[in-house]
Amino acid sequence: MDTAYTDLIQRMAPDTRRFLLNNGHAVPAVGVGCWMGRVGEGEHVVQMVKNALEIGYRHIDTAAMYDDEVSVGQAIRESKLPREEIFITTKLAGKDHRRASAALDRSLQKLGVEYVDLYLMHWPQAERESGEVIPPEGSPTFVDTWKDMEKLVESGKARSIGVSNFSIKNLKVLLPHARIVPAVNQIEAHPCLPGHALLAFCKAHGIHVTAYAPVAKGKLGEVEDLVAIAQSKGVTVAQVLLSWGVQRGTSVIPKTENPQRLKENISLVELSPDDMEVLDKLHEKSGMHHSMCGFHSPALGGSAFGWTYEQLGWDMTLGGIVKSS
Repeated sequence: MDTAYTDLIQRMAPDTRRFLLNNGHAVPAVGVGCWMGRVGEGEHVVQMVKNALEIGYRHIDTAAMYDDEVSVGQAIRESKLPREEIFITTKLAGKDHRRASAALDRSLQKLGVEYVDLYLMHWPQAERESGEVIPPEGSPTFVDTWKDMEKLVESGKARSIGVSNFSIKNLKVLLPHARIVPAVNQIEAHPCLPGHALLAFCKAHGIHVTAYAPVAKGKLGEVEDLVAIAQSKGVTVAQVLLSWGVQRGTSVIPKTENPQRLKENISLVELSPDDMEVLDKLHEKSGMHHSMCGFHSPALGGSAFGWTYEQLGWDMTLGGIVKSS
């Protein structure tokens, strides 16, 4: 068989790499994210997850806040795959910081499963019943919430627990009180917001990083340096971005309803050290260092979901921590 053809087949095969977590469980390197850009159940969620599982994905990421856990569960059941083959992540909503156990029970019921592989504190902010965000010094703190989440591992309802949108600053607050070190910190991460310092901090403390928005919401498709790398390898820019994410040691959870892009996204390539350097330093170019997410409030001096950047521990300047979301 022609060597070039063999290489192409190997490149386009579904990626089966996994990352070992600090508790001995393993998470597939490439998953599918179920934030659909809008809240709610629907056939579009069912079909995307079913397509992903058929293609070879085994890592499904959802959240109570997405309000699509019923659809995700339906897709998993209809796939006919054994439960143990699928790594399911869901997340604790801010309004449920006082009742982590009940919230997980509700998610399990919606998903139609007896346990999740990973349960994340979606944001460090807790909310009152009114929806008002509680300040960091208010009750419950994210340390209080974490202590409740630790009990979920003992119950067997969550095999691993972790956090999301946590900065170095807030991890430093949490870790001295944690009986169980978070298995994962899920953050926004792509070449425009690589979070190099946060990634290094998490690695040093045995916390795996999962990257959301790993293809930068498709906004880097015409960046010359990335196009050149993609063309040299005969792949898409999205595949280059995802390959960079996995090669630097993060799992990635891109989202697409397009079956062809689903196939492409789970088909990674090997990047050279020079390629990696280009991607690592892309954020240093003029105008490139920024988040791709719309939940920021720069008009308020820099905030997201009711906490300031200072409270979140996010430094959005190029020389700073780099937004630890």
